[in-house]
Amino acid sequence: MIEQVIFYILAFFIVGFSLLAVTERRIIRASVYLLFVLLGTAGLYLILEYHFLAAAQVAVYAGGIMVLFVFSILLTDHPGAEVKYEKPKRMIISAFAALAGIAICGHIIYYNVSRAYQYIAQGEIDMKDLGMTLMGTGKYQYMLPFEAISLLLLACIIGGILIARKK
Repeated sequence: MIEQVIFYILAFFIVGFSLLAVTERRIIRASVYLLFVLLGTAGLYLILEYHFLAAAQVAVYAGGIMVLFVFSILLTDHPGAEVKYEKPKRMIISAFAALAGIAICGHIIYYNVSRAYQYIAQGEIDMKDLGMTLMGTGKYQYMLPFEAISLLLLACIIGGILIARKK
């Protein structure tokens, strides 16, 4: 019972700060709200008793990635200035793009839940199988997305260096 109450509090916390992060006009405040969302996510991991994942969430995302965001923000021109709202036409187009993204993600989640239930029905997953799934190169293995994310982060770092170099 208490876990459900804490879950709903954290869910409200995450949703509230997510909305504040995307609606805030000052970019530094928006990044602080994003930090609170990441910390709330770590709280959800603690409820699930994934202590290592919660620590990794705080260390990697709330610590490292947020520092990278703040440095990137401070390297841009006028970091404390308010962001102007976009034209209504662009807002409508972005709303439709967001709804399309939500529909695609919902479709993928809905049709992959049955596969997840098959794994749950088997019982405990062997750590070797989990490691091979995360770092394997075969079908339904995640080495390629992991490497793609590392290239994306490298591109972000190079972009930050180029922006800082122009000044």
